[in-house]
Parts: sequence; C-alpha cells; structure tokens
Amino acid sequence: MMPFELVEPTSIQEALGLLDPDDPSVRPISGGTALLMMMKAGVFHPRRLVSLRKLGKRFAEIQVGGDGSLVIGAMASLADLERSPVVARHTPVIGQAMRRLANVRVRNVASVGGSLAHGDPHMDLPPVLIALDARVTVVSPSGERTLKVEDLFEGYYETVLKYDELITELTIPPQGTGRTAYLKCTAGSADDWPALVVAVGLEAEGARVNSARVVVSAATDNALRLGNTEGLLAGARVDETVLRRAADAAAEEVEPLADIRGSAAYKRELLRVYVVRAVRKAIGAGTT
Repeated sequence: MMPFELVEPTSIQEALGLLDPDDPSVRPISGGTALLMMMKAGVFHPRRLVSLRKLGKRFAEIQVGGDGSLVIGAMASLADLERSPVVARHTPVIGQAMRRLANVRVRNVASVGGSLAHGDPHMDLPPVLIALDARVTVVSPSGERTLKVEDLFEGYYETVLKYDELITELTIPPQGTGRTAYLKCTAGSADDWPALVVAVGLEAEGARVNSARVVVSAATDNALRLGNTEGLLAGARVDETVLRRAADAAAEEVEPLADIRGSAAYKRELLRVYVVRAVRKAIGAGTT
C-alpha cells in the first residue's frame, strides 16, 4: 500500500474538520473491513484516513427514544446489533439478519454507519432497514440533515453522501403491529455474498395487507423498493393468486445483474420464489 496519513480525532467537530469536501482520497474510517480490502487490492489509495474510533461511546449506543423509536449510534458494530436485547425486543428481524452476515470476525469490527456509507449492494442491512422505514442522521460542517435509508443509495457502491459528511445515527420508528421478514439466497456457503436478498415490511390484519414495503438487493445496483409489487399487495388478502401476481410483478420490475453468483435469468426466478416466501413469512410470523 502507498503511504497515507492516519488521524484520530476525539470529537465529531474535529473529525468533520479533517475531511475534505473536494478530495475523495480523504476518507473517514470506522471498522475498515471494506476500505482496507480496497486498499490492499490497490483500488483505493487514500491521502488521509480519518479514524472515528475515538469519538466516544455515545456514538455507539443503542437505545429506545421517547417516542418508541430505536436509535442506534453509527459506531455500533454489526455484532452489537446481533446481540443487543434492545434490538431483539424492538426489531428482532435485524438480529436475525445479522447472524448470517459474513462471519463473526467481520461483524465484531464493521460498524453500522460504515456499512451504510460504503454503499455495497450485497449488504444485508440496507434492505432490512428500508423495509422498516428507517432513516439516518447525517452531519457536515454546514449542519445536519435526515435521510430515509432508501434515499441514501444512488447506484452501485454510490451514496448521496458528500465527502465531508458523516452518518452519526440510525433511527427505526416504532413498528407497532408491523410484520417484517428477511430472506437471502447464497450460491455458495451460508456466509458468502448473497445472490439475492428480499426484505418485506407489512401492515396487515390477519391475511389482509393494508400497506407493504418490498425491497430487493444483491441482484441489483443498490437496495431497491418494488413499488408495483407493493401496490399489488396493498389492500389485498394474501392467497395463492395474490402471491403469484406479486411474484410476477417483482420479476417484471427488476433488471437483475448477472455475475459469478448467477445469470440474470436465474436471479429473476429466484426473485419470484423469494418474494412469495418473504410475504408468507411476514404474514405468518407477525413482527419477526
């Protein structure tokens, strides 16, 4: 690797001051599980890395806010989400998803904020968060803004974050009677990069769906909501006919990416199967 500067600020203001809005070779680093691999592979040559590890414990806290929302600090690790009793009570689907993400060594180091900022379409967390209608808080020298997670991603490994912005917090609204399901298909081992991820969030009474959020990733440039599929499910009573229509709508709505984990045609058929399974799981298992 080429030489670079490593700085370790102890406050968010100091960290923001060390970033450069015009220089993509100056990057923040938290867990570093993805960034260091890119550096070792020679695809990224930083001029400066701004370590966020000394910002303080409050940026890694996981707690329930006064309105019942789950608030997660951006420096919380993926293992923290997996093991947190607060997450298990509020949104158990997140812990379930984390148990199959990469391996325990990665989950112990990778942070929530870093995994979102990286924009990798194969990550498990973004589609689950979109199904949960989550949002992130982003800060920069000019102030603070809030984004829905679904609006964070702009393309393949691309987000709307500016070079001098940092994610500080993730907020998941109270789920009430919402029902959420997450499924992924790997073409290799269970902890391999997925060929397809599907997450579904429903507001339903029995088998009747009032509203739906259906998200696909891994087979697409970025985590993507399937609006036509959601529209078909909303207001419908879920039966085999509705499930078949939802599967067809999802397959028509997505242009899957071919890669070493499968052809576009293969992933399209996977999508048909996994949308049906995810809706059934959400309907049958309640708020899981």
